[in-house]
Amino acid sequence: MSDGAIILAAGLLLALLFMVPFIVRLRRREAATREAELQALRYGLHEPVTLHPVVDPDVCIGSGACVRACPEVDVLGLINGQARAVAPGRCVGHGLCERSCPVEAIQLVFGTEKRGVDLPRMQGNFETNVPGLYVVGELGGMGLIRNAFAQGRQCVEGIDRDLRRNGHARPRGHVSRRETSGEGESESALLDVVVVGCGPAGLSASLECLQRGLRFQTIEREPDLGGTVRHYPRKKLVMTSSFHVPGHGKVKAGEIQKDGLISLWREVLEESGLEVHRGETVLEVNRSNGKGFNVVTDMNNYQARRVVLAIGRRGVPRKLGVPGEELPNVAYSLREPEAYRGDRVLVVGGGDSAVEAALALSSEAGNTVRLSYRGERFTRIKPANHDRIEAAVAGGELEVLFGTNVVEITPDHVVLEDGEGRHRRLPNDQVLVFIGGTLPTPFLEACGIAVDTKFGTP
Repeated sequence: MSDGAIILAAGLLLALLFMVPFIVRLRRREAATREAELQALRYGLHEPVTLHPVVDPDVCIGSGACVRACPEVDVLGLINGQARAVAPGRCVGHGLCERSCPVEAIQLVFGTEKRGVDLPRMQGNFETNVPGLYVVGELGGMGLIRNAFAQGRQCVEGIDRDLRRNGHARPRGHVSRRETSGEGESESALLDVVVVGCGPAGLSASLECLQRGLRFQTIEREPDLGGTVRHYPRKKLVMTSSFHVPGHGKVKAGEIQKDGLISLWREVLEESGLEVHRGETVLEVNRSNGKGFNVVTDMNNYQARRVVLAIGRRGVPRKLGVPGEELPNVAYSLREPEAYRGDRVLVVGGGDSAVEAALALSSEAGNTVRLSYRGERFTRIKPANHDRIEAAVAGGELEVLFGTNVVEITPDHVVLEDGEGRHRRLPNDQVLVFIGGTLPTPFLEACGIAVDTKFGTP
């Protein structure tokens, strides 16, 4: 054998030694991805609820950067050397996959061709079609807490630049109720910003206003802070990665439960001196003689150059539309499961919130817990929740009534209807409804904000 043939054979052998393990690993990853696809199909996670990644196969080079960047499990995977959305229903909108792709083959979109998502019309700087009126956080389709904090900060950064560009730099700090109340629109009474809502996005926007020395006021209709998070059950895991709080710095905790996050907010408010007008509901946001906006609440009037709406989508719970729903034993959130100890409780809904509430209630002594869901099986819930509720049912801790709808609620019983129209009367003390929230469309339209339905829109 010639020297050239020996060198060629050695080269082929070395290539095989390197390539075979690589191919084996690739095949294992693809097998795991296909298994994840089957699991996503089982749990209904193959259909996105709102924001999710879409990969262009004509552009994707299969670098795997998006898969590695995504902090969620099995949202993306590699099949036949290209990225694929495996469980888009798990996407929470980090956007890391989109930013990591070296060839811009992936983008996040709202809705699908068949399933639209209603969203306020807004630009990249969070400004709506009404100049000077902004939407941040969950209301704009970004429900992830970390993203909400980022959006609140980024929105106010842009507002500050715009105000200074137009010669509206103002003295530092937020102002008291006395300074902003009353009729009239004198320059001294005109705020730079009114922030409506003090959940994650509203809190972040308010703290950024404080840091930048803007004259602003924050209005929160609830007596307590926290927005949607306040209505989660105790000990619910709400954060799994670090995030930045304006004026406070980076919060590095890997996992934070609801109680820990609420405690952090209290700490931030105390150290910052941020004043929030709590228990005050915004009724109208109107244009005010070309100078800005008139924000009308049930307690006051505010004039401001800019308004940031951070009110969330779930602030208006979707109702069942049945007799008895207005009774005091009907609620739309679960804060303290122990308050229902010893009760007969019906939970209505089939999503993660309903399942987690039923599980939390079933752990309280003396409870009788049933979950009514109109579907024939759970879809769109986290696999861990699926496993937990299956175990709870098998252990007799709670009962799941698939294929049922509530048709009547009374103080001491409920009436359910099955798919064949048969009615079943069950003794019951409390009803908790978790069937989602409705976009506050009438309020947005009264503000002049257009609402668009997105069908796979970036």
